[in-house]
Parts: sequence; C-alpha cells; structure tokens
Amino acid sequence: MKNISILGSTGSIGENALDVIGSNHDRFNVVALSACTNIGLLRQQIEKFKPQVVSVIDEIHARELKKIINPSIGTGILFGEDGYREVASIKEAHMVISAMVGSAGLMPTMEAIEAGKDIALANKEVMVMAGPLVVDKAREKNVRILPVDSEHSAIFQCITGQRAEDIKRIILTASGGPFFHLSKKELAGVKPADALKHPSWKMGRKITIDSATMMNKGLEIIEARWLFHVDLENIEVHIHPQSMIHSMVEFIDGSIMAQLSIPDMRIPIAYALSFPERIFNPGASLDLFKVGVLEFYRPDEEKFPNLQLAYKAGKAGGTMPAVMNAANEVAVHAFLEERIGFTDISKLVEEALSCHQKKEVPTLGEIMDADRWARNCASKSIERINVVSC
Repeated sequence: MKNISILGSTGSIGENALDVIGSNHDRFNVVALSACTNIGLLRQQIEKFKPQVVSVIDEIHARELKKIINPSIGTGILFGEDGYREVASIKEAHMVISAMVGSAGLMPTMEAIEAGKDIALANKEVMVMAGPLVVDKAREKNVRILPVDSEHSAIFQCITGQRAEDIKRIILTASGGPFFHLSKKELAGVKPADALKHPSWKMGRKITIDSATMMNKGLEIIEARWLFHVDLENIEVHIHPQSMIHSMVEFIDGSIMAQLSIPDMRIPIAYALSFPERIFNPGASLDLFKVGVLEFYRPDEEKFPNLQLAYKAGKAGGTMPAVMNAANEVAVHAFLEERIGFTDISKLVEEALSCHQKKEVPTLGEIMDADRWARNCASKSIERINVVSC
C-alpha cells in the first residue's frame, strides 16, 4: 500500500488523481490533502478518503471547514504555509503529488523533497523557477521526481531504459489551443470566455489561458530541460491539433519514439503513481482508425511570442525563468478579470524580463525575491495600461 499526499487536491489534477486512487484503493491510501479555498469539494474528499490531515489557505477557511465536516472522521485541519508544509512532509506519505497552481507550489514541493518523499510532479512552475535547486536537492535526498504532465510523462516513457547520451532531441507536442487559426490582429480581441474553451483538454483556468497563449508550452520547455537534462537547443515544439501524440523523442540513430493515448490526465497520473508498474485502465482506448489523420505544424512565434520568451529566459537562467513565470501569473489573472487584453499578456512578460537584473546562481530566497519583484513590476504595468485605456 502506497500512502499519498496531494498538494492541490481540489484542482483538475488533484481531482483526477483522487479518481485514480479511488479506483485502486487496494494499492493507494490518502494520508493528506491541501486545497486553497474550495472547502465544499474538500469536504467531499475528506468524507470519502478520510485523510489524517488537510490544509487550506487561511484560518478563516479552516474555521469554515471545521463547521461542515464530521468530527468523527478525525481529520486534522491546518492552514497557511505551515499547514501546506505539514501536508508536504507528513511522515506517513511515500509520495507527494505536487499539483498546486503556479509558484505557490514551489516551497511545499521543496519541503516534500527535503523530507525524502518521491514527487509526482504536475506543477511545472517548480522546475521553471528553481530547476537546478530542485534537481540537486532531489539527488541529495535520493528522491525520484516522476512527471505527471502528459507531455513530460510521454518523454519519460520514451526514454526509460535508454541511455541519456543517445537522446538527440525532444519534441514537445502542443494542441495549438483554441486560437491556432486566428490571425495576430484577431488575437487582440480575444475575451476570457473564448480563451477558456480548450479544444482537447479540461484543465484549470490558469493553465487553459497559458495553453491559449502558448506560455504553457514555454514553461514545459524549461521543465523538460531540467527533468531530462537536455539542452534547450535540443527541445522543439510541434503543433499537433489531435492531441493524441503527447510527445516524442528522437535518438542519435534517427529513431523516433512517441507515446500516444486519448487526452485523459488519469493515464499519466496513474503511471506516475504506479511506476515502474502500470495500472489497468478500463476506459476507452485510442482508436487510430477513428482519428484518421495526425497533423503537425510549426508554431507561429510571431503570433505566440511566449515561446521565444521562454527560450530566452531559459537560456539566460538564474532568476530569469522565475521572473517570466511570476509576470505571466499576474498577467493571466488580470486578463481573466478583463483588465488587460489577450496580447498584453506576452507584452507584460517581455517587459519584466527586459527590466530585471538577473541573479546568476540564486538561492531559494533570491528566487522568491525575484518572484515578488516580477509581480510588482507586472502589476505596475497593468495599472499603466488601465490608465491609458481610460
């Protein structure tokens, strides 16, 4: 029996993970959960999985949660940073699923690694912000980091059993999002409701917007660099609208290996939880006859400049990826609130990158300082945009 703790249990990844765990209760047991503010869903999860402890964002939500759960279950209710750290490092857990949204997941994930827990990583921002530190700490603590993102899970499955020196390049596939066929001019008029209509995947709001701007793929490029120790120059992005090939790896002999499946996050989650074994999936299989055609296109970096911004930040290293990520988080939030336009997102990211004084080999504290600086920088830029628009 493998004991699991989940950071971000009420998000899309967390819900899918609990679905996998619930369908395999003879293999997995939930010992801890964390959420932000969705205490209604967290209550249901507590009643079903009966974890030892849960944590929410603050004391107000902790008090509300205490009022609505059955005290006979015996689940301890924590809150804030201390609560998230406890969920991440709880003694009984064998593996922690890192599925919190954005930069908030970095410190709890580092806490889990410090405690010697294997990590099922769905929070790509952890590697984007602090890839070198995460990799070094995982090596020091003899911790395995198993990717949950469908693209990185695909790469992991392709290279398992292969020699690192035989990898020539990694090909990350992208659906292209809902605006692949729009012109650059048309993108300027995109509204949040349009951007939230992803053609292939059901995801959280932030990651869905990142997919529409291609920032999600930019973050994945940097994540892949640290997960698989491949130079950025050897990581490419191919638009693949069918979302059936989740990524590919080319080897030095010219062979290309690909991982295919229907777009269902429960598949890579189950693989991360059970590795090196596989869990039987009673769901639908991929019907290639029905799919018919698998298409691939080059990404249009003029329409979607976030890809080049990610390469730029990744090559610069230091605190630059953390700045890119933080500015993007602020910009996406502002777009969802309709305070800025769709194409303003990449402009705000570029501005933050151009103004930042990079720390070459940052500590974790310096990375968090850079994160705060970028949020402040992006917020000021948003205020300026709103003043001009008025």
